[in-house]
Amino acid sequence: MTWLITGGAGFIGAHVVRAMVEDGRAVVVLDDLSTGDRERLPAEVPLVVGSTLDRPLLDRVLTDHGITGVLHIAAKKQVGESVEQPLRYYHENVEGLRVVLAAAADAGLRRFLLSSSAAVYGMPDVDTVTESTPCAPMSPYGETKLVGEWLVRAAGRAHGMGTVSLRYFNVAGAATPELGDPGIFNLVPMVFERLSAGKPPLVFGADYPTPDGTCVRDYIHVADIATAHVAAVRRLEADPDGTELVLNIGRGEGVSVREMLDVIGRVTGLDASGEIVARRPGDPARVVASAELIAKELGWTAEHDLEDMITSAWAGWQLRHP
Repeated sequence: MTWLITGGAGFIGAHVVRAMVEDGRAVVVLDDLSTGDRERLPAEVPLVVGSTLDRPLLDRVLTDHGITGVLHIAAKKQVGESVEQPLRYYHENVEGLRVVLAAAADAGLRRFLLSSSAAVYGMPDVDTVTESTPCAPMSPYGETKLVGEWLVRAAGRAHGMGTVSLRYFNVAGAATPELGDPGIFNLVPMVFERLSAGKPPLVFGADYPTPDGTCVRDYIHVADIATAHVAAVRRLEADPDGTELVLNIGRGEGVSVREMLDVIGRVTGLDASGEIVARRPGDPARVVASAELIAKELGWTAEHDLEDMITSAWAGWQLRHP
């Protein structure tokens, strides 16, 4: 079997590609390289440079490479930017997905895996977020991911495709330094950037109803994200007709901002105590995944702890900012 991985040259995509190759699977990558880097890919993996919105290109790729399943990761993913540019996000994330699904359906493919996000939940008032927790996304980005899940489910039912949608929680770390996250949009690289500039990390609010007053999140190593995709691929290969799943990818452990800064300080040897500033609008106090369903359905559990995430992320940061 051969899998097409859209967005496979990006931060998460490249980890998934390598995990798939290490698991003995043939893959082809489609990426427009707007944020991806061809150097992230193993030399033996074919790269097609182009957009998910290009239907003729998709048709050629599916035919020429004998694609039997699609793993769709390509998407715009900056929450703040999505608020400023909702039309662009709906076009890229929803219409791009629709075009890929249409090409897959017309080619008779029976396996489709979507990379989704915990952003679909919004600000849930629960201790642990399960897949049945009501979804109320708070940004156009989160909306596009929820709509994408609906679209995948509907297309799967209509066209006989087995489908899996994976909802990532807070991704961190790197499998190797050269695969580290080049963006500065998440907590860990934001802290690294401040520390490297000799400035204290910013803590957005310390008066939340949590044990230490700072926000609590579920952090997951990107290498674990990759192995969860491989587990989903195995399920789709073994039983496409009986598969229609939406699953969280998390550790089921909450980590506060203060706790994260403590680990970062220990790993880097720098003062990461932080500076308290005003809350950011829309930040929920606590978002922690239940990882029970993915363990039951796919036999998958996370292997890396918080220190693994920070140590590997710091090595990648130092490689890019010597």
